[in-house]
Amino acid sequence: MMKAIILGMFLITTIIHGQTSIPTDYFDNPLDIPLILAGDFGELRDNHFHSGLDIKTQQREGIAVYAPADGYVSRIKVAHFGYGKALYILHTNGYTTVYGHLQSYAGPIQEYVKQNQYKNETFEIELFPEANLLPVKKGQLIAYSGNTGGSGGPHLHYEIRDGSSRPMNPMLFGVEIPDTKKPLISSLIAYPIGEDAQIEQSQNPVKLRLILQQDGTYKTENIKAFGKIGFGISTTDQQNGASNKNGVYQIKTTYNGEENFDVLFDKFSFAETRYLNRFIDYTYYKENRERIQKLFRQSHNPLSIIKSDVANGYITVQDSLASNYAIEVLDFKGNVTNIVVPIEGKKQEILQPKTVQETEDYIYADQATSITKGKFSIYIPAESLYEDTYLNIEARSDTLKFHEDNIPIHENIIITADASNYTTADREKLYLGRLNYRGQPYYNTTNIKGDKLSARIRTFGTYVLVSDTTPPKIKSVNFGKGKWISNNKTLKVKIEDSSSGISSYRATINGKFILMEYNYKTDVLTYDFDDDANTETENNLKLIVVDNVGNSATFEATFFRK
Repeated sequence: MMKAIILGMFLITTIIHGQTSIPTDYFDNPLDIPLILAGDFGELRDNHFHSGLDIKTQQREGIAVYAPADGYVSRIKVAHFGYGKALYILHTNGYTTVYGHLQSYAGPIQEYVKQNQYKNETFEIELFPEANLLPVKKGQLIAYSGNTGGSGGPHLHYEIRDGSSRPMNPMLFGVEIPDTKKPLISSLIAYPIGEDAQIEQSQNPVKLRLILQQDGTYKTENIKAFGKIGFGISTTDQQNGASNKNGVYQIKTTYNGEENFDVLFDKFSFAETRYLNRFIDYTYYKENRERIQKLFRQSHNPLSIIKSDVANGYITVQDSLASNYAIEVLDFKGNVTNIVVPIEGKKQEILQPKTVQETEDYIYADQATSITKGKFSIYIPAESLYEDTYLNIEARSDTLKFHEDNIPIHENIIITADASNYTTADREKLYLGRLNYRGQPYYNTTNIKGDKLSARIRTFGTYVLVSDTTPPKIKSVNFGKGKWISNNKTLKVKIEDSSSGISSYRATINGKFILMEYNYKTDVLTYDFDDDANTETENNLKLIVVDNVGNSATFEATFFRK
């Protein structure tokens, strides 16, 4: 036993040691087409950093995906959302490659998935094959690109992860993406931080005007400032062959020529990715739909992509002294855009003091807090928020206005509603929904215990108790009841639920389970006749669909096929 433990520790140490030197010629490209990116590594997304490359697939699905190196399939996940159909390959050098939004798997991998889906009678499935079950060779066909899951269009999501399951920038491994364009700069904002800090006689953030110089660099107008201040930038990069605005690779700052702050998008862990909401100016993003990256480290920001932060990236401007703040933005190919901010140290009368909207509910970020408003109880665990703040909370009847979505939530907050004024039967059809911008409720997973309903939430907004008594709607798409459909390759059915949404479904033909793939973007279920689950001329389809509060609908149809 002790020998096995020592051997295991040796292998782990060997893998980690081997990964200190990144292999740049080990992995081939996963696609045999020119690589053009729709998204790159570290790109800023909603609540997370992008963990791979989004490779364009010529606006179509079904492009062959090949194993970039020897290894074996270590994980397979099929889901309606997220990566959709995803494949994970563990390679002999300890790295794992990941492929997301696939249309289908190939060869023995596809057979293995289908067998397990039928065995477990479910489309969504997660599998961890043994190491010797699905080996792959470099250049082997493993899958076909698609548009499954949360994809916004056909492409391949491609990742490389290290031995600790941390996603790394695939370009570090030799993935070549032509790029001769400099990073783009959209906005630059200066933030007064200290109590006596000011910028242009204001204690509020100030947007600086960028002036393009003849040499391609940017310079701002001289700013008058005093005290502890920080800067934030909105920047993107475009590679050759595409108009997509992707993320940059590195941002470095200096103050009076001395290193100040350095952020490098080389790798991160999934445990830290939600701290993106601390890294960006979340309020500004929600109000302007533009992500400002803060070039300073605030409390509760453990991001490992920040490589250097002298004085946490802040600068201290002294009265009557001139200084220079400089920003260097680079893409992976080394194309660079420079910005210079000339600063005149000057303490002046403050004309625009910092604005704070005070309310009766002040939350200390490092303390757990319980609040009751009307029939609603709110539990805010410690560290759910990044900093102490006032919250605007109001309750009226079945509606809870829980601040506005201009402050990020890191850990789940629990909302509980007293539904004792509803009957037991009526409570079973209730859920807590968050109103969208159209004023329509969006389902949150809701638990019912006695006369209490509770939900875990990570977004501020208006929440309401919603009653859903309407079952889902089911409609055939490519066949008619009692018709011959011998030429059909698939069976398609549209399912919809306008309130709480679809929870589950199950379909059979002649009493035998069939696998129907759910595309939530089109509300269509598809069965592939190549599965050959039915062998009769006369076939009876039965489909049961259940929504998130338990309403169910049944669809039955007879069709004929030779």
